[in-house]
Amino acid sequence: MANYEMQIAEAIELTLVPGIGSSVQRKLLETCREVSEIYALGANALVGMGAPPESAEAVAARHYRSMSEEILDWCRREGCRLLLRGSHGYPPILDEIYDPPLVLYARGDPAATEAAAVAIVGTRKPTPYGLQMAEGLAGDLAYRGVAVISGLARGIDAAAHRGCLDSKGRTIAVLGCGIDVTYPREHRRLTEKILERGLILSEFPPGTSPAPQNFPVRNRIISGLSLGTLIVEASEYSGSLITARLAIEQNREVFAVPGNLTSPRSFGPNFLIKQGAKLVQSWRDIVEEFPPELRRSILANENRRAETAPSLELLTDEERQILDLLDTDRATQFDRILARSQCEISRLSDLMFDLEMRGWIRQVPGNLFVRVTRSPK
Repeated sequence: MANYEMQIAEAIELTLVPGIGSSVQRKLLETCREVSEIYALGANALVGMGAPPESAEAVAARHYRSMSEEILDWCRREGCRLLLRGSHGYPPILDEIYDPPLVLYARGDPAATEAAAVAIVGTRKPTPYGLQMAEGLAGDLAYRGVAVISGLARGIDAAAHRGCLDSKGRTIAVLGCGIDVTYPREHRRLTEKILERGLILSEFPPGTSPAPQNFPVRNRIISGLSLGTLIVEASEYSGSLITARLAIEQNREVFAVPGNLTSPRSFGPNFLIKQGAKLVQSWRDIVEEFPPELRRSILANENRRAETAPSLELLTDEERQILDLLDTDRATQFDRILARSQCEISRLSDLMFDLEMRGWIRQVPGNLFVRVTRSPK
């Protein structure tokens, strides 16, 4: 086994030992320069460095060596990359946090971590308004070269990934399960699309099920990879608020999209805004908080784009009539649009399809439609 592969195998082995989490790993590596040195220590020395007694015995006895080698073989066969902390390819921005993962399993394009990134997270049960804001802001950021990071969960996470992909941007999904596990199952196609233009990451070994306790742990990676975290709809006890708290602890920016005061899903972002998070109405509100050089570069490109952009195509009277029947914060049933528009069903279907393709409206589950708040590109 080559030297680097040996280092990877030893690092995987350490992560497999129950009780040796990221905080204990950090303490061990503060004393030992290399992971290999940890295995030369006795169990008593490991306990003295913060390892639980049973875990220390398992490390000293190398109980998980064969399992780590099996995982390494699996990664070779399946084309799964392994990113080792301190080695080439490991995201430098993630190495800045208090407890970065020792090993990351990666599928897709590792270069996705090289772009400036913003995390977008929120409730798994969003309103049409929340979905639209997540997709729209993700698309606007991606259009300007900013990567979008989220957790591939239902709702806001998935909307953020889709919005980024629709704008031909790079997106990164951080999983709370093994890299070989698709969760939720209905996101299989979305996972495939992310792999075409982005990256999927996990610190959990292949085969790890999506246990509830994994998701708060993975949230530190979502915020740690990002310049800032944007919250779009989150209830009082949402895991998204954990991500926001972690972002603050990591000295990252926190952004929030304000919501309806009567909606429980608006509690999280509205609370964060009261606590000092930046209120976001457009992508500019986020970019304004970027490091000066990056901010100037994005805004300069935007100004040049505006100077050369053709004027927006004119809408026909029929199209304007349809848009006037739709709201940006509430979905409208197709049958209701049909009744109020007085169009024939075939004509209305054609108009709706054309408006959706040009970015003026968006269809959401249930044959419902909303008007898009941002101007089509």
